[in-house]
Amino acid sequence: MNAPNDLTASEAANAIAQGELTSQALVEACLARIEAREAQVGAWTYLDAAAALAQARACDRGPVRGPLHGVPVGIKDIIDTYDMPTSYGSPIYGGHQPAWDASCVALLRAAGAVILGKTVTTEFAMFTPGKTANPNNPAHTPGGSSSGSAAAVADAMVPLALGTQTAGSIIRPASYCGAVGYKPTHGVFPVAGIKALSQTLDTLGGFARSVEDLALLRAVFASTPAALQSVEHPPRIGLCRTPQWPQAGTDTQHALETAAQQLASAGAEVGEVDLPPDFAGLVAAQETIQVFEGVRCCAYELAQHREQLSPKLLELLEPGAKLPYSAYAEAAALAEQCRRLLDSVFRVHDVLLVPSAPGEAPRGLDATGDPLFNRMWTLLHMPAVTLPGFTGVHGLPVGVQVIGPLGQDDRLLAMAAWMHTRIG
Repeated sequence: MNAPNDLTASEAANAIAQGELTSQALVEACLARIEAREAQVGAWTYLDAAAALAQARACDRGPVRGPLHGVPVGIKDIIDTYDMPTSYGSPIYGGHQPAWDASCVALLRAAGAVILGKTVTTEFAMFTPGKTANPNNPAHTPGGSSSGSAAAVADAMVPLALGTQTAGSIIRPASYCGAVGYKPTHGVFPVAGIKALSQTLDTLGGFARSVEDLALLRAVFASTPAALQSVEHPPRIGLCRTPQWPQAGTDTQHALETAAQQLASAGAEVGEVDLPPDFAGLVAAQETIQVFEGVRCCAYELAQHREQLSPKLLELLEPGAKLPYSAYAEAAALAEQCRRLLDSVFRVHDVLLVPSAPGEAPRGLDATGDPLFNRMWTLLHMPAVTLPGFTGVHGLPVGVQVIGPLGQDDRLLAMAAWMHTRIG
């Protein structure tokens, strides 16, 4: 029998609701796994075992309050918590204690979740890494910026964890670590109480070990059904290599093409999709918007604590101070134009199958990998899911990414679940 910490969030929530498992037993198993593995993985920046167990016992004493009742959740450390420090991955905020919960944390508590602790983020959710290593091989990066959340879920330290994405901070680390990652349609999940980097791009999402678990997260944050929609026919899948395909490594090319073949064999209608030429400019447009808004969102830190910012962050933000508004507006206009162009694509295909990352997690912990294959979809505000199932030449996970139409997240998750059982 699997240890409780190996259960998915859906399995654990059902077992707790049925009286077959206690929240306390589940949290104890998660804490034991963390104690055994944290020295190698480094996924957590704050843990209070006594407080987590007190939450679990309170859940066990009371009625079921929501779809995540008794289920422990990890919280990325750019998300405010009233009872735990929030440092945003920066020494500027070492020991900082908010007086409030971010909206997403308050909603999780109301749904009965146990807030297990805070997971490592890169500095202000940009590119300067924290201490986290890839749980599959600690010599390799877990990706970022949601480094700790991806690693903790993939390593069975917690069944569910929150992340955020501005470029590729959910989809890429999920691919590198071997988790399911979900970035919703922009603006659907609440971002109040999350350290901002870009109001146009920042998106709250999550990591799990099954697609079904992400429907529970949507139920809490978007008042949607906690169960996946039924899939009445195999999906119509557009195989979209994207304009960045020449930068895809052999592992990613193999994963994407193998997944397409496996899904076609399972009955899906798979067809090639070539995006219009305008899409080739979206990666640069995303970078323009991120640095233009990033330098403004970090205006206080740049003005008052510049010496405590990493050289890498300063280097990344510096162009944003020099960009004219016209360049920013032009990038936003291109994104809007390409969103309209996608309408015709999704009239023919239910979802798109695209790369998640250039390949396996790179070796070394001084960088978090390239979000090249995520920037475009984040800028377009499309919902996206990473599905694990493949490995590269070094034995590390390689995921594939599924993109759905704007606002059609429930349908995307249902089809992603259908696809997940048929690949790998």
